[in-house]
Amino acid sequence: MLYKTAQDWHSAPNKRVLFFGMSGLGKTYLSNMLRDQGDWFHYSIDYRIGTRYMGEFITDNFKAEAMKVPFLRELLLSDSIRISSKITFDNLSPVATYLGKPGNHAMGGLPYGEYCRRQEQFKQSEISALLDTERFIDRAKRIYGYPHFICDTGGSICEWINPALGLEDPILGALHHDSLLVWLRGDERHTQKLVRRFDRAPKPMAYQPEFLAQAWADYLSEFNKKEGDVDPDDFIRWTYAQALAHRQPLYEKMARFGVTLCADEVSQIKSPEDFDRMIGAAIDAA
Repeated sequence: MLYKTAQDWHSAPNKRVLFFGMSGLGKTYLSNMLRDQGDWFHYSIDYRIGTRYMGEFITDNFKAEAMKVPFLRELLLSDSIRISSKITFDNLSPVATYLGKPGNHAMGGLPYGEYCRRQEQFKQSEISALLDTERFIDRAKRIYGYPHFICDTGGSICEWINPALGLEDPILGALHHDSLLVWLRGDERHTQKLVRRFDRAPKPMAYQPEFLAQAWADYLSEFNKKEGDVDPDDFIRWTYAQALAHRQPLYEKMARFGVTLCADEVSQIKSPEDFDRMIGAAIDAA
């Protein structure tokens, strides 16, 4: 690891960490806290995806919808209005809205083929954003003068990494070289809480292509549905718990190359000093 002992961590003039794990377990909470209270640069993978790699896809989708409205169509064609997304660290809705959900068009669903196309766009965008981490570590220190660096990843990071390859995996190897990997681990209680929250407000997610193809086929078969009959929210609710179970062993394998904090520990971290102590203890326990 980048820091062999707790002493290495505490004495390091430039600390670099990468948070990974299920969405909703504290990655962005910790990132915001360290950014607001300490000398930490916050690199958000999802923000990078939405602004650098998928910004044009998102805006073009807005424009395509606007062109269906005669009044807006005329203004767009005469270059009288400008349409753009307002993505922030705290509002990544434009990315999720663009990803969408497959199923019945009248219920807001996308054709399955279009849904898969957007999934592939997201996959390539997330891989590129992850591999930009080294560049942002340099920018954070060289341009902005931040001594410490956080990479705040999305829950789908494990979908594009092959942990069986270990550090021979090009993404995992690069991230491990540049930062301390920190898994924020949830238990069954946290998983059930996330499932209940998702059930109340289902949101689009990115999936490994093979997992998605199998989930789609299984759903159509189990519920005797055709593509155009699928309730988009019902499909992603049905898929969510399976996705969490699919991701957990992938996170566990990634965690062999870093340290682990449980979600309950994360909730106790209120300051950069708390964070430093907890990471130091996790390094010595690894």
